[in-house]
Amino acid sequence: MTADKPRDFPALPATIERIHIIGICGTAMGSLAAMLKERGFEVRGSDAMAYPPMSTWLEERGIDIMRGYDKANLDWNPDIVIVGNVSRATYADAVATRERNIPYLSLPEALRHFFFEDRRPLVLTGTHGKTTTTGMLAWILTDQGRDPGFMVGGITGNFGSNYRLGKGDCFVIEGDEYDTAYFDKVPKFWHYAPFRATINNLEFDHADIYESVEDIEHVFRRFCDLIPTKGSLWVNGDDARAMAVSEHRQDIRKTFGLGEANTLRATDLRFEKGRTRATVSLDDQMLGELDLATLGDFNVRNALGATAIAMDEGLSFEQVADAMRRFKSVRRRQEHIAHVAGIDIYDDFAHHPTAVGATLKAMRSQFPDRRLWAIFEAKSNTSRRRVFQDDYPPAFALADRVILSRPWKKDDDLPEEMRVDISDIAESIRQLGPTTELIEEVDDIVRHVAGQAEPGDLIVGLSGAAFGGLHHKLASALRERFEP
Repeated sequence: MTADKPRDFPALPATIERIHIIGICGTAMGSLAAMLKERGFEVRGSDAMAYPPMSTWLEERGIDIMRGYDKANLDWNPDIVIVGNVSRATYADAVATRERNIPYLSLPEALRHFFFEDRRPLVLTGTHGKTTTTGMLAWILTDQGRDPGFMVGGITGNFGSNYRLGKGDCFVIEGDEYDTAYFDKVPKFWHYAPFRATINNLEFDHADIYESVEDIEHVFRRFCDLIPTKGSLWVNGDDARAMAVSEHRQDIRKTFGLGEANTLRATDLRFEKGRTRATVSLDDQMLGELDLATLGDFNVRNALGATAIAMDEGLSFEQVADAMRRFKSVRRRQEHIAHVAGIDIYDDFAHHPTAVGATLKAMRSQFPDRRLWAIFEAKSNTSRRRVFQDDYPPAFALADRVILSRPWKKDDDLPEEMRVDISDIAESIRQLGPTTELIEEVDDIVRHVAGQAEPGDLIVGLSGAAFGGLHHKLASALRERFEP
């Protein structure tokens, strides 16, 4: 981050009818475009990566897309421009926005201005689990009749969407610490004016933005300052960094987790038949049981964070537990893709070593006797860097078979000394026990795994992106082998 505070909010026209979005095909930007369209604005946008499925999804909603970043994109005279963080100051339509004196906003500024007015923002944050926790809270409040607005960083299982306008008096939003825009280099969640918030955990991430975990601690500490005394802050009491950055807000801070000292605590965790059950207590008084269709103790903590905010919003634990029984996880979070000849394929967004380890631990605890394959792609800005070189091998230790693909290369590729050494990681994993292979291309991985997998195997593809369609290609290849 290069700025100590968000920029001053710009003056906007008294009447806004036409809105142009630069970088419209990003997941969040596309969702914002659809939300604005539903609110009655005329919305168009530009993007150099205007490809299906997002381009098709937007066109189906009557939103025109201009290919590339040309200054002529603004010739339709929009009243304001919303600029995604994919945009650089030198892009032609960004330059034209400034030259023509068209007011411009970032995504977080637009969310706050158009959707948070007269509503309580409920902001779910943390290095891991914020998408799932946000989806949980949005579902609980909706299921119990509160009709919240929400925006989540993934497609929710209950809604089949990652946003909803809602008419209730609160808005549930995933609080991302990534930077805002080229003209406003602060974390997105500094813009969200949180009334209630969680901090699930805190680790080093976003190595393209932050130089150290201390930098991340700083922005979370400042985030805590934004919560008013009438609001609430729930922190994972089992996470030392989350506790440290919130220490100065003990006036509103309470804790959730599995440890004895937590205000809201889960005990007696049981993993069986694809579900997780836990007994929950508040201030040492038993509340009842959570029954979740998600795996792993980390998802129990996610559920506790959502439960805490929902109860602060006036719901009883019984209402929360009733809703949580019907919660369907966000896509790409332990998402079951296919069952072929006794072989199960899962897709998981895990790309940070902590997330990889937690996902494999959850799978192993649920399926202790099955052969577990872990197939990993280093594509995120952090996983491509050497920063976690020594942390990845132990994350894979619970797998039986590990396959590592070639790390993703971008046009602005990293210098050799900064890149992750995938061959060295593979050798380190072998020394820990799992049979490990380095197979560079997705289609080669598919052929290899489809040829060696056997009934009873459990295959988990781990990536922060689409992994070249690995999961569905593998399912097709297994069907060809076992179900010709």
